[in-house]
Amino acid sequence: MSLTPRLILRQSQSLVMTPQLMQAIKLLQLSSLDLAVYVAEELERNPLLERAPEEDAREGESDRDDGGEETPAASDGPVEGDWLQPSLSESRADIEDRLDTDLGNLYPDEQPSAGETYAASDWALGGGGGQAGEGDFSFDSVLRDEISLADHLEAQLQLATEDPRERIIGGALIGAIDDAGYLSESVESVAERIGTTPTEVEKVLAIVQGFDPAGVGARDLAECLAIQLRERDRFDPAMQCLVANLELVARRDLAALRRVCGVDEEDIADMLHELRALTPKPGLCFGGGNVQTVIPDVIVRQAPDGTWALELNPETLPRLLVNQAYQARVSGRSANAQEKAFVTECLQTANWLVRSLEQRARTILKVSAEIVRQQDAFLTRGVEYLRPLNLRAVAEATGLHESTISRVTANKYMATPRGIFEMKYFFTAAIAATVGGEAHSAEAVRHRIRQMIEAEAPSAILSDDTIVQNLRDGGIDIARRTVAKYREGMGIPSSVQRRREKMAPA
Repeated sequence: MSLTPRLILRQSQSLVMTPQLMQAIKLLQLSSLDLAVYVAEELERNPLLERAPEEDAREGESDRDDGGEETPAASDGPVEGDWLQPSLSESRADIEDRLDTDLGNLYPDEQPSAGETYAASDWALGGGGGQAGEGDFSFDSVLRDEISLADHLEAQLQLATEDPRERIIGGALIGAIDDAGYLSESVESVAERIGTTPTEVEKVLAIVQGFDPAGVGARDLAECLAIQLRERDRFDPAMQCLVANLELVARRDLAALRRVCGVDEEDIADMLHELRALTPKPGLCFGGGNVQTVIPDVIVRQAPDGTWALELNPETLPRLLVNQAYQARVSGRSANAQEKAFVTECLQTANWLVRSLEQRARTILKVSAEIVRQQDAFLTRGVEYLRPLNLRAVAEATGLHESTISRVTANKYMATPRGIFEMKYFFTAAIAATVGGEAHSAEAVRHRIRQMIEAEAPSAILSDDTIVQNLRDGGIDIARRTVAKYREGMGIPSSVQRRREKMAPA
């Protein structure tokens, strides 16, 4: 067979990831907050995109006054703030008279009598006095700044030492303290980073560990508790042995603790009581930053006939329009081919973005409707009736691909009468039934395990084998190692530790 060049015609199909398709896929998996940021960037980048009037009107509702009425744009009489804009037809005397009148309306005529003062909360926006707590606006309620742990420690560092070198080292140590109040970096690492010796860092760390709250700057739990006990003057030799054997405290091994500490049963009970009064994470009493509120993408309500009504949250749906008039005007004035190409590209990008947002909304609603249909028993009767569900079942019911279902349910939340849940919550593994009936959801099984353990008596602690038997009596075929895995995942200790904890003196 000779090797010679030939022309061969073949026909094949392939999926090409165009920029528009990549954009649609990207929008599908964005959360509502990320989508808002993306749309804002596109509005700045594309001059043909603009927000829909409905969204502007909704944003304008937040600018209304306390009475719920919109501030009029124009009126026959002067509006509050108009006295700053004198009319051309007014004389200087008329302006001064109007200033006196309007200022008299903004501030009370009467002056505080002897021994009487006005509090800052007595003044409300819009004029007029009022007492705090009567529904009036208070700047203190909205302008109060939450002090962080780092700011609190920095303020104490400025008072604790005047040495600039120690302040630099202390600032580096404070920067390495996490939200719980622990030093997240080794002393050697801090010393190497700022170019000093570990001995000098240890010296400044001792100063920082004396700051409020007690226990801050510790490198582990034992050191944190020791700092607090020293401040209370309770770090005696017996307590030192107790802190050094926290693993025995966690296991509730009272006999071993009595032997190690050399105390009797009454003393060990008192020492454990003092230990419980300490704070294992002292930094959590300060705010660790703003907490982002979860905004649901889909709202589920029960209709009067018992069915479920779904709607997309309008707060998470950016409404965009393509300004065709502006596009036509700019295209008519374009002088060269480069400008026309830019306008054409902006038009195509705007049209694709609007279509992608509409397709995203329809897909989310379609998938959410199938999830609600599958989990109707959960919405009606609770978590015990949560059905096992996977991506393939929803994909087959909706006619979409499993990857699309995965993108739709990522970072999306659903508001139901039972609370706000991430859409991924409704997808749980299946656990077989003992008699070949319908499978049980893994989340429902976890709920049953938690209920059984919470209801157990101190004298009848349930072992994992007993829990397995109770679940099998209830029609759930489950292995012991699965029960242990679920129990540990929920942070529930073993039966031995629970017995020691419940039998220990309070």
